[in-house]
Amino acid sequence: MLITTTGPDKPGVSSVLFSALTSQGVEVIDIEQVVIRGQLVLGVLVAVESDPEGLQEVVEQAMASVSMHVDVRIGDAIGSDPFAPAQPGSTHVLVLLGAPVTARAFTQIARKLAAVGANIDTIRSIADYPVTGLEVYVSVADDTPEADSELRSMLADVASRGGLDVSIERAGLARRAKRLVVFDVDSTLIQGEVIEMLAAHAGVEPQVAEITEAAMRGELNFNQSLEQRVALLEGLPETVLDEVADQIELTPGARTTIRTLKRLGFRCGVVSGGFTRIIERLVTDLGLDFAVANNLEVSGGRLTGKVEGGIVDRAGKAETLKRYAAGYGIPIAQCVAVGDGANDIDMLTTAGMGIAFNAKPALREVADASLSYPYLDAVLFMLGVTRAEIEAADEADGFPLARP
Repeated sequence: MLITTTGPDKPGVSSVLFSALTSQGVEVIDIEQVVIRGQLVLGVLVAVESDPEGLQEVVEQAMASVSMHVDVRIGDAIGSDPFAPAQPGSTHVLVLLGAPVTARAFTQIARKLAAVGANIDTIRSIADYPVTGLEVYVSVADDTPEADSELRSMLADVASRGGLDVSIERAGLARRAKRLVVFDVDSTLIQGEVIEMLAAHAGVEPQVAEITEAAMRGELNFNQSLEQRVALLEGLPETVLDEVADQIELTPGARTTIRTLKRLGFRCGVVSGGFTRIIERLVTDLGLDFAVANNLEVSGGRLTGKVEGGIVDRAGKAETLKRYAAGYGIPIAQCVAVGDGANDIDMLTTAGMGIAFNAKPALREVADASLSYPYLDAVLFMLGVTRAEIEAADEADGFPLARP
C-alpha cells in the first residue's frame, strides 16, 4: 500500500500517521518526504498482510483529524513491484542557476534530458538569493563517457539560450569530497584589473589597453603582454602599490564564499597574474591559505618597469594548483579552480572541477561550469551548498544577513 499525505506542514503529522500504521502492525518498506514553501508531501510504502481496506479507513480517519489530505493506492494500483530491489542511485547532478529560472527554460532542460533517456529523480531548491538555484539529480540509462559528453554539450547549449548557468557532475561521494579551491584574482575575486588601476596612476591607460587587446587577439602571449604593460609603469613611486591596494573592491559574495568554504574545512588560495604586493592584503583580509602572484621590481622607492623572478603565466597557474594540492595531500580530483580568462584555461582543466566566472568564451568552452551572474557566492551553489545553510551558519556566528 502506497500512502501519500499532503497539506500544510505542521508538527504532529508524521506522529499521527505512524501511530495509525503501528496500530495495524504493518511493515514500512520506504519513506520519502519533501516540504515546498510550507506544503508537506509525505509518502510511505507499507506491506499489509490482510485487510488493506481496513487500514485505508484507519489512515484516512487519522489524517482527517489533523486536516491533511491522504491518497491510498493498493497492490497493482501502485504501478510497480513494491518489493523489487531499490533502483541504483542517480548518475549525475545538475545545478541550474538563473535570475530567475523560468518555466520555459526548465521545460527545455527537461525535454533534452528525456531525449537522451535521462530521468529526473529529485529536485531541490538550493538558493533564492542572489540568484535562483535548483539541484537536479538525474539517472542516465546509457551511462557511458560518450553519454557524459553528449549530456554536457546538450545542456550547455540549452542553458545559454535559456539564460541559465548549468553545471553537471557525476553523482556520488566524489562530488562532496572537494577540499581545495583556487581563485584567480582580477575580475574574479576582485572587481576590475589591477594593472589597469596602476596604469591610471601612470597616465598610460590607453597604451596598456592596446597591449591587452593585442594579447586577446593572440598577437602576444601572456608573458610578452605583461612585460610590455609593466614597462609602462616605470618610474611610478612604490607608494602607488599601497594606494591601489586600498582601492580594491571585492566581487559581491567574495567574503561569504571564502568564509563558508573555510567553515567546511576547505583550503582556499589565489593564483594570479597580478602582483604580490597588492594581493597580500587579500590573504590577511580574507584569511586565505596561500597566494601566488608576480613581483614588481622596485629600486630607490620606484618601480623599475620590470617583473622580478619568474612570471606566473597560464602554465604556471596550473603548476601552482598541482603543487599546493600535493603539499596539502589533496588529490587533484578534489580541487576546484575559478577564473575568468584564457590565462586560467590550464588551471581550470587541471582541477577536478573548473568554474568559469563571467568568463571569456575560450574559457567557458572548457569549464565544467560557467557562471554569468556577478556574484561569487554562486560558486557555493555549484558545490551543493544551499543559501539556507549559508545564512544559518552566518547567523550562528553573528554575521549580518547578506541579502537586502
